[in-house]
Amino acid sequence: MAKTNNWRRLDNSAKIFPIASSKKYSSVFRLSAVLKEKIEPKILKEAVNRVLKNLNSFKVKLKKGVFWYYFEENNKEIIIEREKDYPCKYIDPKTNNDYLFKVTYWENKINLDIFHSLTDGNSGIIFLREIIYTYIELAHPNDFNTKLRLERKLSNNTEDDYLKNYDKKSKGKKGGKKAYILKGKLLPLAAIGVIHVNINLKELKEKAKEKEVTVTQYLSAVIIHAIYNSNYKKYNGKRPIKLCIPVDLRKYFKSETVSNFFSYITVQADMNTKMFQNFDGILKFVKQNFEKMLTKEEISKTMSANVKLGNNAFIKSIPLFLKLIIVKLSYIEIRKYTTTTFSNIGRIGIIGEYQKYIDKFLMLIAPETVEKIKGSACSFENNLVFTFTSTLENTDVEQEFCRKLKEEGIEISVEGNGVHDFIS
Repeated sequence: MAKTNNWRRLDNSAKIFPIASSKKYSSVFRLSAVLKEKIEPKILKEAVNRVLKNLNSFKVKLKKGVFWYYFEENNKEIIIEREKDYPCKYIDPKTNNDYLFKVTYWENKINLDIFHSLTDGNSGIIFLREIIYTYIELAHPNDFNTKLRLERKLSNNTEDDYLKNYDKKSKGKKGGKKAYILKGKLLPLAAIGVIHVNINLKELKEKAKEKEVTVTQYLSAVIIHAIYNSNYKKYNGKRPIKLCIPVDLRKYFKSETVSNFFSYITVQADMNTKMFQNFDGILKFVKQNFEKMLTKEEISKTMSANVKLGNNAFIKSIPLFLKLIIVKLSYIEIRKYTTTTFSNIGRIGIIGEYQKYIDKFLMLIAPETVEKIKGSACSFENNLVFTFTSTLENTDVEQEFCRKLKEEGIEISVEGNGVHDFIS
């Protein structure tokens, strides 16, 4: 565990987020658990406090160093609040007792908003799941015993596995063309519209199997198809639709870290090519790209290029106040190379004794100035929830996404946060 006394270094990915983030670009994602009962805030606070005693890697605050930010132990009281703001908003340390995550509740839903410097979605699920387990145990003490609770082994390994696994000789890849940027009138007052599409997982898997693709490939193709038909054609798009897919590196490299350990692939679809004019053509292209890019060798190239950049002696020597200026300017340009992001966290496994208390899980990622719509998905039992977060006033992309799924014979239902009047 890369830790000295009560502080530790940020991992290679985490270094960038505090420098690049702002109220307009929050670098915050949300994981939510919808239970089958109303949340009791006092029990929730006790649950979070108990979990933090075991998962102390989350009990930190962000501090400025001379060259980089770093984490320091945080012993302040945790704040638990009723949900009152849009999801994935910038977490202000001053109003959150310096914590880099925020726990809120609404009726029967528990939200965990996490600043990406702290961890990635896969480790975030471990944190949320432990909060849910502990909350259920405290709310139903007669149904659980101490032995069951002690059987769960939790890791506080915060090692920077990027440094352990990157290839110093690997050559990076070029970013390619700039991406098509979604167009349309923005929502007022920095609002974020949320649309959850509940998808019958059994039917979705059957359709993906019929098309000889994975669920993630299938949904990626539906996203590109929806953007093309609802936004790209309307505004006479010329640049390629570029879909960014985060990739959990733990599937390719041995790792037990709860710090960030992810990379990404980018599907670049030149919509002016004939093969993209129909859904099957898009699907074929997506499958080919996934198979080409989702290999350990290709994943390593992207990861290694990012690590080498962060590990560059010259960059490391630049004082933090100058890094803030350079990175912010660089990020303005870099973000122009992605149309949207789709993150599929996959199936969330729950110990059998706890399943009856849980309805579903949700994942949301923050839209921003360039990527005005983002998509995320997670599944529990036979329900996959695909979530759109958007800063656009219209819901043309979301409508087309739902229309295509229904056309394919997949059962769906839709709900939102009330920002949009949505008819599926």
